[in-house]
Amino acid sequence: MRVVAGERKGMPLKAITGNTTRPTTDKVKESIFNIIGPFFDGGIALDLFAGSGGLGIESLSRGAEQAVFIEKDAKAFQVLQENIKKCRYEDCSELFRIDAKRAVKALLKRDITFKLVFLDPPYHHKEYYDLVQILVDNDKIQHDGIILCEHAKEVELPQRFGDFVLKRQETYGGTIISVYLCESGV
Repeated sequence: MRVVAGERKGMPLKAITGNTTRPTTDKVKESIFNIIGPFFDGGIALDLFAGSGGLGIESLSRGAEQAVFIEKDAKAFQVLQENIKKCRYEDCSELFRIDAKRAVKALLKRDITFKLVFLDPPYHHKEYYDLVQILVDNDKIQHDGIILCEHAKEVELPQRFGDFVLKRQETYGGTIISVYLCESGV
């Protein structure tokens, strides 16, 4: 794994050993950022179920000004910390070792909105995609923001989360990438 583009292009990232997480491959990561826009002009990214942090780190490398990483697994969280430090993104990153449901509840209390939301939960937990609806219902995603969900082919996501409408889906093997944009923000 590595950072694909931007200011940290080519920086190798440590992967998580074992089978508790599914890191997004470099090929899929590159495709994701080709879909949602190769570079960003600021904004805050939220990487729920961050794992080793590949998507959030990639967004920082491509111009996001800050990223919030949520990861519950202790081993993954340690690797996430190492990758953030290696990429020298400590000053623009917030890392929380907490369950995603509890993290979203805490984020609702903060004065923060996200430009990018990455959601890549364990595939067998379809209920985690409901966290997107909670964020949308509480105006935590900017109207010009992007929601990106990574999920198994068997998981059918809704056509919309509030004003955010499914605009594109791409299939990579057994994985689907679903991209949502706000119909009133674009």
